[in-house]
Amino acid sequence: MKVLSIVVPCYNSTAYLEHCVDSLLPGGKKVEIILVDDGSTDQTGKKIDYYARHFPEQVKAIHQANGGHGAAINVGLAIATGKYFKVVDSDDWLEATAYQRVIDFLTVSSQNQQQLDLLVCNFVYDKLGMKHKKVMNYKNCLPQGQFFGWPETKFSFGKYLLMHSLIYRTNLLRDQVQLQLPRHTFYEDNLYAFEPLPHVKRLYYLNVDLYHYFIGRADQSVNEEIMFQRIDQQLKINRLMVDYYVNQVDQGLPVADYLKKYLEIITTISSILLIKNGSLASLALENDLWQYVANSDPVLYQQMRYSLLGVSLHLPGKIGRKTIIGIYHLARRMYGFN
Repeated sequence: MKVLSIVVPCYNSTAYLEHCVDSLLPGGKKVEIILVDDGSTDQTGKKIDYYARHFPEQVKAIHQANGGHGAAINVGLAIATGKYFKVVDSDDWLEATAYQRVIDFLTVSSQNQQQLDLLVCNFVYDKLGMKHKKVMNYKNCLPQGQFFGWPETKFSFGKYLLMHSLIYRTNLLRDQVQLQLPRHTFYEDNLYAFEPLPHVKRLYYLNVDLYHYFIGRADQSVNEEIMFQRIDQQLKINRLMVDYYVNQVDQGLPVADYLKKYLEIITTISSILLIKNGSLASLALENDLWQYVANSDPVLYQQMRYSLLGVSLHLPGKIGRKTIIGIYHLARRMYGFN
């Protein structure tokens, strides 16, 4: 069995795929690299076939009709043979020294009778044109040098576990969570970083800067203009997260409070995009979103609507507008959209 399976969703990735895959190959025979061509119209399919042909013990090439980022993760998860599972987007890459430390740790962990459910590592916001790279670490939130559970975590405001920081046990995703991400829907990575967590019991934090999250392409899904154009998909994911939290999360679980905070920041981002646009249609959508929360769970609505973020979003007049812009800039820094 491979130690780690890495799935790389690829769509028209010719310009940057090589940089990504070349950063993964040093994992050697312990790592399975699953390249999923999601209906590309450029040379991406030929590139992934090249890698599969030249590195047959490491690389699998999968071709499918376009189904979106989530569909590519789904097919990768279905065929993964590694003990652990990670997603790396085709315009991102892994840092070599940190990568080797992760492989070494997972190799030892895979032989342990007590199973590791989730390995957390740091990631780097690698923004185009910026010399200073912001590192998102968890050293003040998570214990170091030991396995731990959710009661030992202390997430401060602005700290969230995003897809880039996560390496799950494969069978946890496939058998326990039975994860199926929505097709043709952007921002589903929020579900990937949300739905499995109640099933995670044993965690470890490795304080290495593993994942480089590239930001700055004009066509990127986290570009602000693109995010508003796809606001229907952002709202769809937001509602799915509300549904999951209300219907699937046991409020007695230690992870429940963290999940509520994560849901709150996603709802805040949705609200900010709509309020910032300012059209009557957008404001109606923002009201509908909060009404959806209220209808789903009145207690959750009260907790979110009258939290610091919820109140700040709905202050009237110029003060309210300035507050919203301030929250918007904070969310940009925390969540990484352009």
